[in-house]
Parts: sequence; structure tokens; C-alpha cells
Amino acid sequence: MNAPIALFVFRRPEHTRRTLEYLRCNEGAAASPLHVFCDGPRNGGDCPAVEEVRRIVRAAEGFASLEIHEAESNRGLAASVIAGVSEMVRRYGQVIVLEDDMECAPYFLRFMNDGLERFRDDDRIASIHGYTAPMPETVPECFLRPGADCWGWATWERGWQLFNPDAAALLAELKRRKLIRKFDLQGGFPFSRMLEDQAAGKIDSWAIRWHASVFLAGKFMLQSGRPLVSNIGGDGSGKHSGVQKGEPFPLWPKPVSIPESPGNEDELSFRMYQKSLECWRIPVLRRVAGKLRYEFNRLFSCKKK
Repeated sequence: MNAPIALFVFRRPEHTRRTLEYLRCNEGAAASPLHVFCDGPRNGGDCPAVEEVRRIVRAAEGFASLEIHEAESNRGLAASVIAGVSEMVRRYGQVIVLEDDMECAPYFLRFMNDGLERFRDDDRIASIHGYTAPMPETVPECFLRPGADCWGWATWERGWQLFNPDAAALLAELKRRKLIRKFDLQGGFPFSRMLEDQAAGKIDSWAIRWHASVFLAGKFMLQSGRPLVSNIGGDGSGKHSGVQKGEPFPLWPKPVSIPESPGNEDELSFRMYQKSLECWRIPVLRRVAGKLRYEFNRLFSCKKK
């Protein structure tokens, strides 16, 4: 049987429906146990959307099994992911993780399971990651990149044990070891500012703490060099996203081959990674406008019903 899948959902019915449909169409879905973690409503206004998401989840088919975890109150994405992943690796020793705004390529699960099996005992590799913007085919089909990422990923219990929830301690260690610029992709993206915001309570992100934890441990993710995941949450509906610049890109339609000994990220893929992050580096006012637009559309659609 394949590794279990943990899917985290909240109040986005259409996103959840699309995520489940793409996942169901994956090679290997029928051999994969699916665990869905449904967060609870923050207030009465969330209840209709939260319940609709749960109806969609309860009707999910095409997987080896379905186990639904329904929170009575709102935990927030960070707490939900941390608790859910911790439970899954404790029970199964490994997990594949998705959120409710991720469409995955037809061979996403194969890449995750092949990587989990092949590098189970390779201490250099802490996780496996499937999201990337399109790259030239001269870039290897997969390679090692420092740290960890959060859009369509997998890990083992040994990898998740590296996770440190203390953002202030992680930031202090980066500064002590003079690693801030390297952590920020040589100035290409403000990961350290996200960590500062987390430490100050301005954001609530498990992902920046996961990345910093693995980065400081000197470990790597096995990164697909082909786009196996598309994030469809750049419409203002996500907790930390606004409106994504640019159009979603096509998913890779073929299996991604994994070499016995993948090499480190080369200069071309590093530069393209820097560039691809620009579409998510959204100004504050644009992010707020996207949030307001999403909430208005959601409330208007509820009134029509």
C-alpha cells in the first residue's frame, strides 16, 4: 500500500472539490489511504462553507480508505498541519501532505511514494517536494535543494522530528551562524522576514518554521524539476495569499524519474526558483484587496443560496 495522504481543508468548497478530483485521478490513488483534516468554523458566518466542504469530503471516492478528522472549533492552518502531520508520522512513519488549494499532476503520488521508499534511510533528505514553476528540460528531473517546502510534499517521522515550532529560536540561530542571506536565497526572497513576522505573532505559518528547521539542520528536500503541483489558492481565498500574478501553469503529464544519487540544485534552477517566487511576493495592499474581494464574493454567493 502507498503512503497515507493527509489533506487539510477548511471553508473552500470549490477548491476542495478540484483538489480531490485531481488527486483521485492520480496513478496510485486507489492504493493510497486518504486522511482529511477539516478545520472548524471561526464564527457563524463560516458554518455554511465549512459544512459544504465536509459534505464534499464525505463523498470522496477512489482511495484505498477514507478517514475524516473534523475539528469542532477553529484551530487555524498552522496548528492543524502541525498536529495532523505529527499524528500521521506517529501512526504510519511517513505521510504525503496536501492542502485544499492544490491540483496535482497524474504522477504526483508516484513521485512521492518512489522518493519515500528510495530515500527512507538517507539522512541527507528530510522531505520530498512536488511544486515548481516550469523549467527548461535541461534542468534535471529532480535534485536536492536546501531546506523544505510546503506545496505538495512528503516526509518521514525522522524528517518531521527536525521541526522546531520556536520561530524566535530559529531566527536567532540563523543570525548567530550568519546564514540570513543564504536563507533568503542570496537576497532573492525575504524568508527571514517571514520568520521575524512569525516570531512577532504577525503571521501564523508552520511552513516558514519547517523550512528554517530543515535548513538549519543542513538537510535537503528532494525537489521535482517538473511541475507536479499547481497552487490554485492565489485568488484571495487563502490565509497568507492574495491574488497571484500570472496564470497557472500546466502540470507535467509524465512520470518524473528519480536517480539513485540526485545532485544538488544547479545555478539555472536556483535562479529560476528565485524568479518564480516573485509571483507570490505580493504587496500588502494588493493582498488585502484580494482578501476583501474573496470575502465579498463568498458572502454574496451565500445570500443567493
